[in-house]
Amino acid sequence: MSTGQQRRPRHLMDPANPVRPVNDASLTQVQRWVMSSLTVVTVAHFAVGLLLAALALPTDAVGGRVTLAVIATILWLAGIAAARAIHGVRVVSGWFAVGLLLGAVGVAVVLV
Repeated sequence: MSTGQQRRPRHLMDPANPVRPVNDASLTQVQRWVMSSLTVVTVAHFAVGLLLAALALPTDAVGGRVTLAVIATILWLAGIAAARAIHGVRVVSGWFAVGLLLGAVGVAVVLV
């Protein structure tokens, strides 16, 4: 060891010589799950907010209520598609039926 180099304490990692190798495949998989989870949660909050806005409209504004519910459904379907695209799987799947079912429930709640 030269006099110019300072000795690193043992509890600190040396960036030039990492102790364990990084598993990039596992890290990428975790990143995909985090991104898709954030996407679905964010879109779901926005869609629920649109449904709550539809409920806040007067009861005689049926057209506006239904329009907001339909926009929330389209947004929810886009969130499902985005999450599936992040994972690199086929975008159109049975999850769209679940999204349409939730949209129908939203329209029914808004119309009641």
